[in-house]
Order: sequence, then structure tokens, then C-alpha cells
Amino acid sequence: MTTVYELSHLELLEAESVHIFREVAATFEHPVLLFSGGKDSVVMLALAAKAFWPAPLPFPVLHVDTGHNFDEVIEFRDRVVDRMGLRLHIARVQDDIDAGRVTEDTGPRASRNRLQTVTLLRAIREGGFDAVFGGARRDEEKARAKERVFSFRDEFGQWDPRNQRPELWNLYNGRHRRGEHIRVFPLSNWTELDIWSYIAAERIELPAIYYAHRRPVVQRDGMLLAHTRFLRLLDGEEPYEATVRFRTVGDATCTGCVESTAASPAEVVAEVAATRVTERGATRADDRISEAGMEDRKKEGYF
Repeated sequence: MTTVYELSHLELLEAESVHIFREVAATFEHPVLLFSGGKDSVVMLALAAKAFWPAPLPFPVLHVDTGHNFDEVIEFRDRVVDRMGLRLHIARVQDDIDAGRVTEDTGPRASRNRLQTVTLLRAIREGGFDAVFGGARRDEEKARAKERVFSFRDEFGQWDPRNQRPELWNLYNGRHRRGEHIRVFPLSNWTELDIWSYIAAERIELPAIYYAHRRPVVQRDGMLLAHTRFLRLLDGEEPYEATVRFRTVGDATCTGCVESTAASPAEVVAEVAATRVTERGATRADDRISEAGMEDRKKEGYF
């Protein structure tokens, strides 16, 4: 009798991501994993832990802190770091503002999101990191769909979409000179539905704001923004209570939520399976600055 071993769709994605983590650990001297406490970085961290278990994570984690984060996410980040014994580096946008390296917008629609690029590049340079894991996925946004798994960045941290290296048969090219680095995307081939299906299957803990809860919100530009201390109201805007959840988490100034009653991973999976708009397309105001807004920022060094 012949025994047939067949991996499920999620098992195939998991195996690919684990392989990527191990490939980087074997190829680079100083990798770092971007960890914000958002769902994609949480799944990425879980996969990294699985790749090297029972040994501890062989590289630190880095959070680029804009200072405009949701309190629940920062609390979750610190709790995970403490529980797993991670080495956490925090690069603060406020430090670059104070040093005059960036200028903060002050209008009612101001966001620190674009300022992250300078802080990220500074953190990479100061930490001497030659590979940086990010949780970006190709299904999120058209500029991210152009990325390879190993994305080469020049000595200025910039990305050239026309200068991508071929990745045939899952063979990755990590070659770089001093001062250059590689952005690595272990979740490239995952979708939002895959992420949530994996969270449900592996029982991965997330910040509570990813599930339905009551909070004050403001209707702006076709999105629901959380009414937090970081959001300045425009004339005529009136906060009201709604039952919502977040599909993605970034700055409180530019990350929208959606009305939802999904209070568990299984309920979120059912909800995501029925949607036809990506989470960034539906809830990220920072992607609406121009038709090529994300690609322009990526060329400057953003993730």
C-alpha cells in the first residue's frame, strides 16, 4: 500500500515561509524582523519562531514607532516581547523630528506615516542590519505586487522596481555590497484570507482591536477613523459610537476600521472570504495620496 503525503494550502505557505527564514539566517550576518504588533508581523514572528524552534530567535525585532500608535497594539507588542524573550529595538520618529531630520506636518489631516522612511533607514544603518524581514504581501497593493521575496535596496535604501533579481525555483539571491541591504518578505504569497485562516488554525493571539468592539469613530473620506487623541476633527465632524474592527493596523491618524460583528478568528475568516476589497484599499488613507503613492514611498525606502 502506497502512502501519499500531501500538504494543505496553508502547510505549503508555512513551509515556504520557514524556508525563507532559514535561508536568510544562513546567508546574512545581521538580519532583523520588523515587528509592530500588527497581524502580519505577528504571523511572521510565529513562523520565525517555528523555523528555529526549540532555539530562540537568532535575530532581534525592530519597531519603527511613529508615536501615533494604538495603545492596545503597543501593549500587545511589549507583552509578546516579554513573553518570548525577544531583543527589541525601537526606532522613534520623534527622535528624527527633534533632530531636524524630518519636518512634521501640522494640519488636521497630518500623518507621520511618510516620516517612517527616514527613521527606518536610520535604524537599519545604525544597527548594521543587512537583511530586514517585513510582513508585506503581494495581494495588499499593486506596488507590493511587484516585489520579489528578496528585494534589493541600494546604499541609500532605495528600491528600483526595474532592477529586480529573478527568483526561479525559489532560489534567492542575497548578494549585496557593504551599505546595501535586502528587504525580505516571507509572506509575499499569502493573502489576507490565508493570514486569518492561519491565525485561526494556529490559535495565534492578536491585539483586541482586530475583533469587533465598541469605540468612538469619525466618518472621513469614505472611511471610519477611530476618534483618538491623535485625530484632529475637521469642521462639521461629529464622533459617534459604532461596533467596528480593524483589518490592518498602522497610525491612528490614517488607519480606518470597518463596521463588523466578527468577534473570533473563525468569524473574521468568513467575513474576509466575502469581501472584494483589500484591507489597505479599504482602510488606509495613506495609500490614497496619489495613484502611485505606495510605489513612490517604496522607492524612497519605505516598506
